Amino acid sequence: MRIIFMGTPDFSVPVLDALVEARHDIVAVYTQPPRPAGRGKKDRLSPVQARAEELGLLVRHPVALKGADAQAEFAALKADVAVVVAYGLILPQEILDAPKQGCLNIHASLLPRWRGAAPIHRAIMSGDAQTGVCIMQMEAGLDTGPVLLREADDIGAEETTGQLHDRLSQLGSALIVRALAALGEMEAQEQSQAGVTYAAKIDKAEARVDWTKPAVEVDRLIRGLSPNPAAWCMVGDERVKLLGSRVVTGQGEAGQVLHGFTIACGQGAVEVTTAQRAGKRAMPAAQILQGLDLGVSLG
Repeated sequence: MRIIFMGTPDFSVPVLDALVEARHDIVAVYTQPPRPAGRGKKDRLSPVQARAEELGLLVRHPVALKGADAQAEFAALKADVAVVVAYGLILPQEILDAPKQGCLNIHASLLPRWRGAAPIHRAIMSGDAQTGVCIMQMEAGLDTGPVLLREADDIGAEETTGQLHDRLSQLGSALIVRALAALGEMEAQEQSQAGVTYAAKIDKAEARVDWTKPAVEVDRLIRGLSPNPAAWCMVGDERVKLLGSRVVTGQGEAGQVLHGFTIACGQGAVEVTTAQRAGKRAMPAAQILQGLDLGVSLG
């Protein structure tokens, strides 16, 4: 099939690879423009653009798709379908209508739960036992379109957003290949109006750990924000990222260091399993404690 691929972050790269491996004709790759990044603030290609260029594919990175010229360029590709995964721009109706069989979106949740920008983070932060991937026929609303395929996957008790992200990316890659092979034969199911939730974009203000919260909530926050933007706390005057955790037995004053990297919460306790000091790499708790004195309590 003649496919326009639209994606930007790491999550999208395995999908692009799967479409190429399935011998589809990728007529163009649309992605976000290079952005300043790193200490030098030099323009950095999106992961999708970097991979597309390695594959020798045509890359376009318009700032917007609302203009007549951009829409005409898109339509001129005469695609059978567009595959959209974490692209980062709202698609006007003219874009949605241009491919012969419309635009398919790979969404990392079991719709209608967690429509929106951060479905993987929010699933873990809310304590969901299960999530998954949906292949959805796109329409003008935010993740409201009918679903062609869905597959559920359990969330591990100590799983982080980073780990779940990688699994769901692979699952989405497999599902979109299946969906394209049967496109035109499958009947899309309208989403239920019950159980709709929205996965708001993560705000960095959410990332500071509040040790007065129950251990279950602290643990979900740490795992849900790992690796980015990363939950954090103060150890003395130093800000330390917390990247892995589990709920354990223990009690004390909120923020009290019980033993090792086990910290008392409002109810129960959390054992931090992975952490990262400023300017250092992420380390297992036992290793980081060799050079970090937690003191009596954390802020």
